[in-house]
Amino acid sequence: MAKALTVKAIESLKPEASRREIADGGLPGLYLIVQPSGASSWAIRYRMDGRPRKFTIGPYPAFSLSNAREEAAKALRAVSEGRDPAAEKAARKDRNVDLVEDAIDEFVKTYVEKRNRPNTIRERKRLLNKEVKPKWTGRTMRSIHRQDVSKRINDVAERAPVMANRLLALLRLFFKWAEEEDIIEASPLSKKKITAPGKETTRDRILADEEIRILWLAADKLGYPFGPMVKLLLLTAQRRSEVAQGQWAEFELGRNDQLWVIPPERSKNGKEHYVPLASPMLQVVNDLPKIKPTGDDKAKPVFLFTTTGKTAVSGFSKAKALLDKTMLEIAHKEAKNRGDDPESVAFEGWTFHDLRRTAASGMARLNVPVHVVEAVLNHRSGSIKGVAAVYNRYDYAEEKRAALSEWATHVESLVNENSR
Repeated sequence: MAKALTVKAIESLKPEASRREIADGGLPGLYLIVQPSGASSWAIRYRMDGRPRKFTIGPYPAFSLSNAREEAAKALRAVSEGRDPAAEKAARKDRNVDLVEDAIDEFVKTYVEKRNRPNTIRERKRLLNKEVKPKWTGRTMRSIHRQDVSKRINDVAERAPVMANRLLALLRLFFKWAEEEDIIEASPLSKKKITAPGKETTRDRILADEEIRILWLAADKLGYPFGPMVKLLLLTAQRRSEVAQGQWAEFELGRNDQLWVIPPERSKNGKEHYVPLASPMLQVVNDLPKIKPTGDDKAKPVFLFTTTGKTAVSGFSKAKALLDKTMLEIAHKEAKNRGDDPESVAFEGWTFHDLRRTAASGMARLNVPVHVVEAVLNHRSGSIKGVAAVYNRYDYAEEKRAALSEWATHVESLVNENSR
């Protein structure tokens, strides 16, 4: 009877002139195949319908001894259930999903792109293409184990803990999909949970009135496209993606009740959203240049904020850094003019999303009811709950217009206030 293979025994093996199959007594049916070139791989031998069959697991050391035994046990269990693992592997190859990179492409095509909004699709494709494919390309789906996922998550967490959380959630979804599609027998994350490495806290940063004033002045200096984009973020309380990817076709400017209609495919909750445009918002929009696509791109959307005429604006990190620098320069200059120490002036860190929170908080300070603020933000939960939330079809159009107008007037009063 063959002896059980050990890691030490495997590492001491030397290639010979002819191909060898070394049986593993630890799991009957499992063999380590050693080629004259020194390359080694794992396989199992079994019988199906009375005929001898062979199933290749994968190369060593990509498949360690413990991994190979685990995969062999799964394949032999399939045989005991009347299934042919070699035939199933061939069927997976016909689908081009045996390798990780091919399975990811199939997952994106059949799952991500059909069940998510454009922004989510973009982010999930970016995570998979940047953080998964380069590391696991060439490996089979069945060769990925919990420790592989854990290492990948930990590596990402060292530089971006919150991104690691997002990647972990996405990989859970990916492997669950692969299990349901019979690409793998079980998700490597199904037995033992991997804890999300990044600590996430709910942000509560709100810009003070003086910060709003300086932000507006900095936006003026920044100019198109990011300057007016920041102004609309602050005035409308809408999401960065909704504002940055806004299209001229969404704006109704020729009527008495000017509106910005965000279509369902661009709103987070998948519902059409009406944003009444107060006078200061209209001024920002009307001052924008209309950069239209040219040539073969004439049929494409015309974006409010673009540098190419073909795509919506991007590069938010650089724009935010320049905005921060400009705000600080303005604040330092004003402090110097007042006779104060410029170096004593500093701003707490903030994000573009904090402008949405600032606007919501500002409207609340102006005594706008909570349910109206939620309507402005396109939230469908909160103060209106239960059956009322389901059957309430009133969009609070006039209330939203009044709230946004009052908020815009408040921002204008801050901007027009004499420098302190």
